[in-house]
Amino acid sequence: MLEQIENRRSIRKYLDKKIEKEKVVQILESARLAPSGSNTQPWTFIIVESEETKEKLTIADHNQKWMMTASVFIVCVADIRCRISEDISVRLDENSPEPELKLIIRDTAIAIEHILLEAEHLGLATCWTAWFEQDAVRPILNIPEDKYVCGIITLGYGDEAPNQRPRKKIDEIVRYEKW
Repeated sequence: MLEQIENRRSIRKYLDKKIEKEKVVQILESARLAPSGSNTQPWTFIIVESEETKEKLTIADHNQKWMMTASVFIVCVADIRCRISEDISVRLDENSPEPELKLIIRDTAIAIEHILLEAEHLGLATCWTAWFEQDAVRPILNIPEDKYVCGIITLGYGDEAPNQRPRKKIDEIVRYEKW
């Protein structure tokens, strides 16, 4: 697994090649199996293949035109209702104060990383994008206001092979027993 972690890159150029459905299902299965606090599993994934919808999402995501080269978008949504069971009104955005929002973002981020690594394992490429406002993405996919979009993952067969970016040495990031 370390080899796939080392080789994974954020890819921004994809081949014009359709992804096999069974690979998409396997990638989603890897996300489904991700751990979450108190086993809340707050995630929902919206698969987008429509060129029209992908274009709207691309525009909402800071008009990053390269996104359109990806075959599939996976929109990763966190649901706060797994942590707030009362029937109270909740509207989530980038400035929401609910402490539960941090928990569902954390848990959904774990599932997203599973997506990225499983895609790499299957010979596919990804890029986790999140340069958008909630209010720009939600209406495109009819996402309710009490859900939080954690990212749009572009998925496809990569058409570039960027070099690994510099990483800190292990002794710069690890401490033992205390700070």
